[in-house]
Amino acid sequence: MWINKGLIIKPQKSLWWMQTHAMLPTPEKIDEGLFKIYFSGRDKFNRSHIGYAVVEVNQDKLNLVYLSSNPVLSPGKLGHFDDSGVTPSCVLTVNDKTYLYYIGWRPRSSVRMELMPGLAVKIDENKFERVSKVPILHRNDKEPISILTAPFVLKIDSQYKMWYVSGIEWINPDLPRYDIKSAISSDAISWQQTGQTEINLWKDETALARPFVFKEKDKFCMLFSYKKLNKNYQIGFAISQDGNSWKRIDKHSYIPSASNWDNQMQAYPVLIKYQNFEFILYNGNSYGKEGIGYAVREKY
Repeated sequence: MWINKGLIIKPQKSLWWMQTHAMLPTPEKIDEGLFKIYFSGRDKFNRSHIGYAVVEVNQDKLNLVYLSSNPVLSPGKLGHFDDSGVTPSCVLTVNDKTYLYYIGWRPRSSVRMELMPGLAVKIDENKFERVSKVPILHRNDKEPISILTAPFVLKIDSQYKMWYVSGIEWINPDLPRYDIKSAISSDAISWQQTGQTEINLWKDETALARPFVFKEKDKFCMLFSYKKLNKNYQIGFAISQDGNSWKRIDKHSYIPSASNWDNQMQAYPVLIKYQNFEFILYNGNSYGKEGIGYAVREKY
């Protein structure tokens, strides 16, 4: 059972880069009991910037310690794939470098949006620089839609594997369909898209969003979000023995009790384990307009 603890990161009018929203919590452990949570806030022009909060584990609670006064990564140059916003998706340390995989936003003239994945490297604790000016995944005959996004990366044996959201089609200019596919890499920078769908849409679903993968004993587990037609996002769960073939679990345990901030939507979950506690951080109603909340699991 998960106990809803409410919002921990809220938009701050005093900070120019997060006038509204706090989207897609993305954790990085920085010390014992301390985690840096990257997320995106929106400025007065509705453009997303990536900043962070530092939270401390205190028994069964998370305490907010610090909010960055400025973003660590902002939208790209005019005309680039990420010129209208950037949102974090995954943090990964490779050798002595810390990489930030992120979502680049751009509006389109014929459809509502274009979402493509980018990669940045940490320069210091308050700054990331782009590794490439172009997306790290690309459209092709199997994936022709400009929605290749929300990458999550793990090292499995001698190679890196990425799970990401992949566009299937646009039903109309405001309604895309997308599932979760995979890519592989030897260096976590250059990627080969397998074209393999790892999590399929179920009946009446239009979207699967933001995969988050972790090991649980001898199996892989994935948290993600799913959305049915004319419905809001809810939390989904799948398991795999090898990280390749997945089984979706309809009735699973990763559903927090709802409160007034998340009673319509629960989306973009990530899991933090520390000592004897588990925490889910996620967005609630209106895609994180009110901020990031969390729930704690009863001791296991």
